[in-house]
Amino acid sequence: MTDETCQWQGWRQATERALYGPGGFYLRPEGPAGHFRTSVHASPLFAGAVARLLAEVAEELGTSEIDLVDVGAGRGELLTGVLGAIANGGTGIPGGTSGSVSDGTPAGTPGATTAAGLTVRAYAVERASRPAGLDPRVEWTDRLPRGVRGLVFANEWLDNVPVDVAEADSTGTARYVQVRADGTERLGGPVSGADAEWLARWWPLREPGTRAEIGRPRDEAWASAVASLAAGRAVAVDYAHLRENRPPFGSLTGFRAGREVPPVPDGSGDLTAHVALDACAAAAGGAGPHPAELVTQREALGRLGVSGGRPPLSLASADPAAYVRALSAAGEAAELTARGGLGDFLWLTQRVPGGATEPPGHGGY
Repeated sequence: MTDETCQWQGWRQATERALYGPGGFYLRPEGPAGHFRTSVHASPLFAGAVARLLAEVAEELGTSEIDLVDVGAGRGELLTGVLGAIANGGTGIPGGTSGSVSDGTPAGTPGATTAAGLTVRAYAVERASRPAGLDPRVEWTDRLPRGVRGLVFANEWLDNVPVDVAEADSTGTARYVQVRADGTERLGGPVSGADAEWLARWWPLREPGTRAEIGRPRDEAWASAVASLAAGRAVAVDYAHLRENRPPFGSLTGFRAGREVPPVPDGSGDLTAHVALDACAAAAGGAGPHPAELVTQREALGRLGVSGGRPPLSLASADPAAYVRALSAAGEAAELTARGGLGDFLWLTQRVPGGATEPPGHGGY
């Protein structure tokens, strides 16, 4: 065994190295899409729904200039889809607006696209390098821009923010779980300080052998995302759980080449755990200045016009090609909203009213 394989670390440190360290999983050329499918990859209907959501936010703010920040942008697939939907004048956006469309020439500021009178400044927040061939209108950055006026959207970001794992020992004492690069685990010292306080409030461990992911770093990451808004909405989309229904043995797992595998922090696959989104909401002021809403993806996409309903059979005879297209879209919508699948994701939305109108500048991540 190498010295690295023999080294014991907490899961948070081991995950950070495996995902984002030199040669880490999220920095590899194929990107996450080479190993698993998200809603973004499942159907362009998802990007179309986000485009419609962005238009709603612009209308709420009474502005024609809107910022769109994709946090955990992968290789820019979502932003590419949203800008494409807008540039097509709403084509592919369920219930989208009609109107004249510009020729796609950037308008006024770097990273902007104009369609139907709406100017969008697009920011991809990602720790990997900018991918070749990405739309030049997308500004690529490893930091959240500050003073955002528009929509901050984080699809399957928080589940990859590294966290420590705790397990109750034979006496019921919560202890940190330590791990080696080959996935071997052992119990370490007792959980203490802010981590112990978080467990007591959000995920108490009472029975020997029960486990929890300590979500405090995710709370802090989400609070930072909400704080980046001068005005608009912040939306986090993830597999998640609430305090009344935590998984008794945690949810840490791995993904490699399209299959779920045991979590091994060696950089060869993804490491992910479901998110305590209620704790994230509270950390960002969910009960106070930034009201929080939690709904399933099924409900959220339904509000944005994405439905898995089959087209009427009468369309098959009236316009066979249109029927085939509508049938295909219905199948894609059904996958996005499926019970037991992507439809069970939770959408956390927090709103920030008012604010300045200057283009955002960069701050801390």
